[in-house]
Amino acid sequence: MAQRISNAFAKAAQEERPTFVAYITAGFPTPDQSVDILLELEKGGVDLVELGIPFTDPLADGPTIQEAHLAALSHGTDIDVCMAMVSEARARGLQIPVLFMGYYNPIMQYGERELVESCAQAGVDGYIVVDLPPEEAVSFRALCAEFGQSYIPLITPSTSEARIKRLVNIADSFVYVVSRSGVTGARKTLDTHLSELLGRIQKHTDLPLAVGFGVSTHEHFADVGAMADGVVIGSQFITVMRNAEPGSAAAAARAYAEEVCGRSSNKITRAKPLPKHGSRVAEETSVHRLLLPDRFGEFGGQYIPEALYDCVSELEKVYVQCKNDPAFWDEFRSFYPYMGRPSPLHFADRLTAKVGGAKIYLKREDLCHTGSHKLNNVVGQALLAKRLRKSRIIAETGAGQHGVATAAICAKLGLECIIYMGSEDMRRQALNVFRIRMLGGTVIPATTGSCTLKDAVNEAMRDWVTNVQSTHYLVGSAIGCHPFPTMVRDFQCVIGNETKEQMTALTGRLPDAVVACVGGGSNSIGMFHPFIEEKGVRLIGAEAAGEGVDTAKHSATISAGSLGVFHGAKTYLLQDKKGQIMETHSVSAGLDYPGVGPEHAWLRSTGRGEYYGVTDVQALEGFRSLAQLEGIIPALESSHAVYQAMQVAATMSSDEQLVICISGRGDKDVHTVTEVLPTIGPLIGWDLRFEEDPTKIARKSQH
Repeated sequence: MAQRISNAFAKAAQEERPTFVAYITAGFPTPDQSVDILLELEKGGVDLVELGIPFTDPLADGPTIQEAHLAALSHGTDIDVCMAMVSEARARGLQIPVLFMGYYNPIMQYGERELVESCAQAGVDGYIVVDLPPEEAVSFRALCAEFGQSYIPLITPSTSEARIKRLVNIADSFVYVVSRSGVTGARKTLDTHLSELLGRIQKHTDLPLAVGFGVSTHEHFADVGAMADGVVIGSQFITVMRNAEPGSAAAAARAYAEEVCGRSSNKITRAKPLPKHGSRVAEETSVHRLLLPDRFGEFGGQYIPEALYDCVSELEKVYVQCKNDPAFWDEFRSFYPYMGRPSPLHFADRLTAKVGGAKIYLKREDLCHTGSHKLNNVVGQALLAKRLRKSRIIAETGAGQHGVATAAICAKLGLECIIYMGSEDMRRQALNVFRIRMLGGTVIPATTGSCTLKDAVNEAMRDWVTNVQSTHYLVGSAIGCHPFPTMVRDFQCVIGNETKEQMTALTGRLPDAVVACVGGGSNSIGMFHPFIEEKGVRLIGAEAAGEGVDTAKHSATISAGSLGVFHGAKTYLLQDKKGQIMETHSVSAGLDYPGVGPEHAWLRSTGRGEYYGVTDVQALEGFRSLAQLEGIIPALESSHAVYQAMQVAATMSSDEQLVICISGRGDKDVHTVTEVLPTIGPLIGWDLRFEEDPTKIARKSQH
């Protein structure tokens, strides 16, 4: 197993040629061809196969491999199917090593020990886990060693010297070297700094180094093979098999393998021997210390591709400096007139009268510049980006409010602005798309999956991996890897802090409950966090139950989710039993997300926070109630909180008080409301249709 990998590299070295490593996605083009593909790759000169475990959201992979993952999933390919492929291939004579390569969440759901033990029986030799932090990989590596298997870390051009030391310490057979920053995919040229990168790594280990990302031609193969022990090719194999005649993918893969490694032209060996580097032993290194806690209980962490680690470490360092610098917060507050802060808080007398029970107050984030709470976080992160000397800003957006806020501050500060938005969200939030463009931002559609917020985050993260040196990813919610959940929360805490001050000034005491909508959860954690230690204040979140939590069409992550790893953090997710991320639904684009911020997950697990699902129908009731009783048209996201607050207030006494965070204004949602009213309107007795052309009615009244 691990020995089989070492033998493969040793055999190639004896023959004075690079070890040939091929990546294929299990189950692509179809599962019934995969075993033949493995066998034909061996015949074509491949020394080691990386067998990709399909995942719904392969963040570090380019379009070619993304499409292969989705095709394999459509055929029902899962971890058990992958193991069955390897087992059958071994029974039919496959001798070369096979590694499982994939993302951590399917492995976590399967169970690490169960996976490793079953893989040992099937004939799998080791693992490459794209988003497993080395600090956590230690225990997984120990399991691998127990069953004679190998764990292979990845090192990228952006990996620091200190981190290289840590990574080679957990390697035991070879190290996978990513030749350039970015996602997987064939390229026309190779990275000119590859030799320098290999030299940096060779200072700390004498293990073989296999180089991948971008290799697609025999010339590439020969050039990389002249510098490295092994050469990895992936995307081009997928392309070759995709373009092959039906049923001939295995033969096409073998022919390409023979061509690219030089077998078909009898050019297998290196032109000259591989430069020898002295025997080096990995040095003992200290455990990496974070500057801020990266967990909320068991939730949070940094489950990200290796290319991003040093970037987020730099971000954490700069944020800690700013967090402790009064001058930074003075600069942040200097934008209050621009932002419209402090936002008002006032008594909702007619809503209170309708509901009965507690007095209801409204915290009016909808009156902030750009129409929502989003600017609080956007201003803070944009000022951080300036200190990081990053001139290019990327962001994801669902309902469009974060995109508009990001475009506004980029215009104000002279930063380039790129916004990723699901194509379905672009359709239902066309007004905000136009606002972003008017402000000078570029909107790029995400066209995979459900074409909503999840997919926009995927595309933004792929951009960030590719352009990490020049770009700051201005995350819009309290989601993702550390330090984003903490940082976004701290910038949004202005909501809860102002609420404390305003309620005390207005009523002489704190509220008995605060209520906010929860998607990723930035407005709600901004409201909740300042009250966490105020045990007499209930923290109540309203998440999107869509057509019902008992259906497949909802986004109620806390109500119906389970623990997993997604978009860089361990949190509650909407996923199937095999760790594949499920598509979501909500009438509100901003709540249409299959995860939740890790601090919310912690609040729910400890019982400090209460979270309830609110359906599309109920959200429309909240929308109508606030509009027709208080003259405020709220965002559909906020409407979920309004409805839940009405239910809670009705159970409270008249001397108690409750605050709703109205996170955004609803002009962006008028088109969506007109679309859904023919269906939802009859359920709540709301009909706004014109009986006839209103211009004709006007003309009739004049005669």
